[in-house]
Amino acid sequence: MNHLPRIVDLASRAKVPTIYGSSEFVDAGGLLAYGPSLPAMYRRAGAYLGKILIPTNPSDLPVEQPSRFELVINLKTARALGMTLPESLVLRADRVLR
Repeated sequence: MNHLPRIVDLASRAKVPTIYGSSEFVDAGGLLAYGPSLPAMYRRAGAYLGKILIPTNPSDLPVEQPSRFELVINLKTARALGMTLPESLVLRADRVLR
């Protein structure tokens, strides 16, 4: 994350369409992001930590994985790259930056 602005800048200067795993890249100017929702993961981590602090036997703790994913699209970047994204993709997005 320390090099996020540089990564996005290099991709945009090279005119490379990019897909990232975190919405922070799209907020910085990347094209698309699809990955687990960080706020949802933090909420689940809090509940899991509560189980650990009770205390619970480690063998009784379930293995968890993300259950909520988000799609974020930056249409401004798409226009700068000369791309037209399908309307069906834009409608499915959780968040669209115009």
